[in-house]
Amino acid sequence: MAQKLSSTPARELDKFIEDNLLPDTRFRIEVKEGGSSGKGTALKGRSDADLVVFLTKLTSFEDQLNRRGEFIQEIKEQLYELQRKRPTGVRFEIQSSPWPNPRVLSFKLSSPQLQQEVEFDVLPAYDVLGARGGIYGKPDPEIYRRLIRECTYKNLEGEFSTCFTELQRNFLKHRPTKLKSLIRLVKHWYQLCKEKLGKPLPAQYALELLTVYAWECGSGALEFKTAQGFQTVLELVINYRELQIYWTEYYDFEDQYISNYLHRQLRRARPVILDPADPTGNVAGGNPEAWRRLAGEALAWLDYPCFRNWDGSRVRSWEVPVRTCHHPVSAHSFGHSIYWENIQTSMQSSQRCPGL
Repeated sequence: MAQKLSSTPARELDKFIEDNLLPDTRFRIEVKEGGSSGKGTALKGRSDADLVVFLTKLTSFEDQLNRRGEFIQEIKEQLYELQRKRPTGVRFEIQSSPWPNPRVLSFKLSSPQLQQEVEFDVLPAYDVLGARGGIYGKPDPEIYRRLIRECTYKNLEGEFSTCFTELQRNFLKHRPTKLKSLIRLVKHWYQLCKEKLGKPLPAQYALELLTVYAWECGSGALEFKTAQGFQTVLELVINYRELQIYWTEYYDFEDQYISNYLHRQLRRARPVILDPADPTGNVAGGNPEAWRRLAGEALAWLDYPCFRNWDGSRVRSWEVPVRTCHHPVSAHSFGHSIYWENIQTSMQSSQRCPGL
């Protein structure tokens, strides 16, 4: 399908998504929560579901870290028992882990009748949000203060993102339909790159968030030209060394302890894309070589017909800053300047954030 996407004219990308990437509805209704299915961004012919199991016996972040292995073993035994007692046309494939205290149980379900396969990751988690009613709206800042203390003390930043999976889901689930289609297209492109390049590559979740960011800053409209959005995302990938992106939907700079931590996070080596639900998780960090490889592939793709207009001219990108402009990065600054990069012309000009 790589050649099919790369040779698709820009004006026909919406039809490509409709014909090739939207999942079968009969199968889609069977999986309702978690991963791509829960967010509404699953791809046709392949899907994933993160089954986060909130356990009452896990009463702290430390509990989750130390006891998850025993609960994973129990869930694994129950799956084997289910397979023995209730044989169906659905095939199970449970994957074993070499680790004594694994954080996830992975298995596949496949249905020959529907010609679909779903990859499941079962993750035991501490229900930190449910206990305080923080699933909707901004959680109590104390939740994030505890998270930050636990992660920084043990050097486990991003380790407890599963506790915030409902916020991650909500962040994407209610987005416009066309934005979800663009996310599907970007994910499909990522899978093509993965097949060609292998590992390492950046996390797919980072590309999903980058797509949301490109749309928020470059369009924000319910209807837009898919090719423009697709090209903007790829050009942001190319400019990965400048990326500094975050959101303030679930946490912000109002609490001093959280604010100090966020400033430290934003001073880290780029790219920085903070998980909108978990401030300790830089989903873009840790492997600049992975971004370099993906950026090289993105650069090659910009010459393909899917980024050309009917007259052969290049599709225009959205004008998107490479850094989020919500709050000054320096706590001692009265104003904050960012570089607004028009990634289509590679011209840079300094622009002051309004309201600061």
